[in-house]
Amino acid sequence: MSDEPERRRRGPMSRIGDLIPTAAARLGLADELRRARLVATFDALVAERVPAAHGACRAVRVDGQTLLVEADAPIVAQELRLQSRTLLAAFRAAPGGAPVTELRVTVRTTRPSR
Repeated sequence: MSDEPERRRRGPMSRIGDLIPTAAARLGLADELRRARLVATFDALVAERVPAAHGACRAVRVDGQTLLVEADAPIVAQELRLQSRTLLAAFRAAPGGAPVTELRVTVRTTRPSR
């Protein structure tokens, strides 16, 4: 009898990023993972291409070929609209992006305090 613990056979090593989509699908979290990737991709693109708007807007969802974005202020919404062609092209080309053709920006409304 050997003092060494029994060695398990292992398959080829895989990158964790390649395993996550399969695991998320098995857990029923594929849609949430896809949305998180879209949000993170949009955030990174805004930081790179429209730095003045970074932190003041967020991707909400993709509805068909439309990327829906929420801005904190009208000036941020206007800047995103002005840069929409650049943002959409970058979003389509990004690994975590989607084949969108329209950017729809809404301004977040805050409820008045009582």
